[in-house]
Amino acid sequence: MRAVTGLWRWRHNPLRRTTDLVEAWVALAAAVLLCVAVPVAGWTVGGSAQQSLQRAVQTQQQGRVATTARVLRTAPTPHAAAASGEQAAEQRFRRAVVARWTAPDGTARTGTVTTSRADATPGDTFPLWTDRDGRPVTAPLARDTARAHAFVAGLTAAVLAGLGVELVRRLVMRRLRHRRYARLDRAWASVGPDWGRTGTGS
Repeated sequence: MRAVTGLWRWRHNPLRRTTDLVEAWVALAAAVLLCVAVPVAGWTVGGSAQQSLQRAVQTQQQGRVATTARVLRTAPTPHAAAASGEQAAEQRFRRAVVARWTAPDGTARTGTVTTSRADATPGDTFPLWTDRDGRPVTAPLARDTARAHAFVAGLTAAVLAGLGVELVRRLVMRRLRHRRYARLDRAWASVGPDWGRTGTGS
């Protein structure tokens, strides 16, 4: 609204300078972009991310099988000093165990896997995801999680687009102010020495 008001105010004003009109048009263009281009950017990126993530969800759900593993014994964990930061963080929330599970083809498999059960003891069971060959894999991405990621991607794109529009507007305004001040300096340099002297028209 301020951009429209400013543009109307400078339309027929005899004191209007070119930079004033340019500033008003820039402000109007920025307002239009914030109202139109920014939501479109967010919607486009979010929609694209949603389609891509939902395809990934479908692929993961088709290629991964849920089964139940039974703990045989706890597995030795790497020494705290030798473990990386990521491994140390994982050890605080998950525990490595030797377990047995059934592969999709019906064969029994045994291996070292991790479980979120901190007090896992032999005989305990826990859910496990495997691929079609029976190898342990992470759980497939949930559809709700995919939608949340797509929403965050769209929102981030909209925010970045808005910041970009505002940055360009500020840069243009700054450039226009510098040009205006330069003109004022040149004008004052030309009339300043004669300011207040008799016969100079002041």
